[in-house]
Amino acid sequence: MSTDALPSLDRTTLRERALVALRSAIFSGQYAPGDHLGEVEIAARLSISRGTVREALRHLEQEGLVTAGLRGMLRVRTLSVDEVHELYRVRGALETLAVAELIASPRREEAVTALDIALVKLDAAVDLIEQIELDLGFHALLCELSGNTILLKSWRHLEGPTRVVVMSAAAGQDREVTLSADHHRPIVRAIERGDAEAARTVIDGHMREAAERLTAQL
Repeated sequence: MSTDALPSLDRTTLRERALVALRSAIFSGQYAPGDHLGEVEIAARLSISRGTVREALRHLEQEGLVTAGLRGMLRVRTLSVDEVHELYRVRGALETLAVAELIASPRREEAVTALDIALVKLDAAVDLIEQIELDLGFHALLCELSGNTILLKSWRHLEGPTRVVVMSAAAGQDREVTLSADHHRPIVRAIERGDAEAARTVIDGHMREAAERLTAQL
């Protein structure tokens, strides 16, 4: 019988598992905006070390899902009404740029096809959680198809705060009009026509309406 020690679990793998579990808990509302994220409690629930939990929480802080409060205590991020409006204005600016670059791309026709497929999936969403995921997926795809990697990274940095505010406002609400495929379709049609100004107008209206509805529900 070998006397070699059993290989230890990979620390990176444990951190990734903790990240997935914590993200899921935040997105599902198990941890609500403002809730304290205690290392001891989380470590016990996940059967991992406090150090691994700390690494995962710091990663979520970089994603914008978690923020440090008094004495460095980490909590699920809470956005003020002003921050929600700022968030959606910045998203609007990024997505308007994405559309402009996409329209100028020689792969515009392929991009329209990909966006239409994303809308079909959004139209078939069966519940609010799936609708939120597919809505964010559509907007992420819009930025990805622009071919501008810095733009996409900037948008991804806003994805965490967007999820927090949408999930917080969505509790107990019916399916949102601003998440529907029909609300997104004019963006794709404007891209198809090569009409950047029309797309900008639609995106600006979309972001403004979303911000207003979300802040009214918070």
